[in-house]
Amino acid sequence: MNSYYQTIEKESIAEFKDRGSKFIAYAFPIADTDAFKLRLSELKKEHPKAVHHCFAYRLGFSGETFRAFDDGEPSGSAGKPILGQIDSHQLTHVAIVVVRYFGGTLLGVPGLINAYKTASSLALQTVPFVQKPLLAHFVLEFDYLTMNDVMVFLRQFGAHPESQEVNLFCCIKVSVPKTKAEEFEYRVNELRGVVCKKQQ
Repeated sequence: MNSYYQTIEKESIAEFKDRGSKFIAYAFPIADTDAFKLRLSELKKEHPKAVHHCFAYRLGFSGETFRAFDDGEPSGSAGKPILGQIDSHQLTHVAIVVVRYFGGTLLGVPGLINAYKTASSLALQTVPFVQKPLLAHFVLEFDYLTMNDVMVFLRQFGAHPESQEVNLFCCIKVSVPKTKAEEFEYRVNELRGVVCKKQQ
């Protein structure tokens, strides 16, 4: 099981032209399908005169969620080649949208596959890939008087607080690199008055 996944951290844009048709590829990181839908709708507003907005994305830390969409192009000529570029670099939490402006000449299926593949490839060539650790998530519940001890403990593990409720009784959601999760769970139980629950 991998302890890291590979993704991109910022959006990149590339353009490819063939026989008058223009293909503009946008590669960008996504946290979930909602984030993807939002960016897709923005791109459709930015390019209202484009004839196609084809795309592919892959999500999940083992890349288990994906979609490829041809948006009216011949079946398999757009979405699949775009997804193929994401997969060839073993990326996840990444989407590519390719906007096409038709130039008046039909490219045929081989020409379309080449155009969508090339535009996607160019977009990924201009952005650095980053490796991020897979995270385990925990909820810690404790008395306010224990707050200082808990914060010192979290810093030791490089744990990242995701949300917190601080009252007389506190509740903090934290993420910890999966490689440290087992030790974290064992050691947190040594803290007096702290209840730790692992989240799925």
